[in-house]
Amino acid sequence: MPLPRLISGLSEIASGHDALICDVWGVVHDGTRHHPAAAEALYRFKEKHGPVVLLTNAPRVPAEVAAQCASYGLPPDCYDAIVSSGGATRDELTRRSATGTLCLYYIGPDRDLPMIEGLNIRRTGIAEADVALCIGLVDDMTETIADYAGVLAAMKARGLVMLCANPDLVVHRGPRLVYCAGSLAQAYETQGGEVVYYGKPHLPIYAAALAAAGNPKAPLAVGDGLVTDIRGANAANLDVLFIADGVHGEDVTPYTPEHLAALFARYGAHAATVTRALKW
Repeated sequence: MPLPRLISGLSEIASGHDALICDVWGVVHDGTRHHPAAAEALYRFKEKHGPVVLLTNAPRVPAEVAAQCASYGLPPDCYDAIVSSGGATRDELTRRSATGTLCLYYIGPDRDLPMIEGLNIRRTGIAEADVALCIGLVDDMTETIADYAGVLAAMKARGLVMLCANPDLVVHRGPRLVYCAGSLAQAYETQGGEVVYYGKPHLPIYAAALAAAGNPKAPLAVGDGLVTDIRGANAANLDVLFIADGVHGEDVTPYTPEHLAALFARYGAHAATVTRALKW
């Protein structure tokens, strides 16, 4: 595998692509505010080269992701569409509840309950549930995966399938790293539990993002998560720009092609180009 090329900004490679499939958290915002240079890069690409689709593992439907991004100051005119794992999960819940009431064990904060609002779903305990839905930790600022050992064991004893609405393992909230639903799902799989994932790195979400971009001929994926963004884009056969100063920030020193190639190999991923942060 050739060494990755270090670039100073998106403008160096933009002309070779006709659409952008861009991660959100860690690239466009940090969970508290947006990155103005990233917003400018998205806007310039959209203006000069083609559509910009934000592809996120956020466990929220696209309209809620848009509202959250706007609350962080992201201008809505710098992208064309949003595709989210939350949207894909709600589509699956709609399908599962179409023929009768779905009894659901819910894991996540109350703020994400709009995921199931308006559907033929009844929240229950583990003993009555048909399936479990994992949005994330109830309080990701204080809890860890160990706090859910009893819950996961009870689910496994019942043989419940977990629907994971956010395959991300961790994410930045400001300067802190907090656990996401993917970490709970991973722990459940370790116990032998069955998990169905919606979002990156799984291929259906990329098909949805490419369709939202008009099925371009030469799309570029941008992301900071090697397990989700980069490996997913690799599986979808997309060119990739890796954002080094994201979730893997402490692992990218020294910032050299050789070190980055070794980091990619460790995760079974590859990106042809790398930049510190998304900018034009």
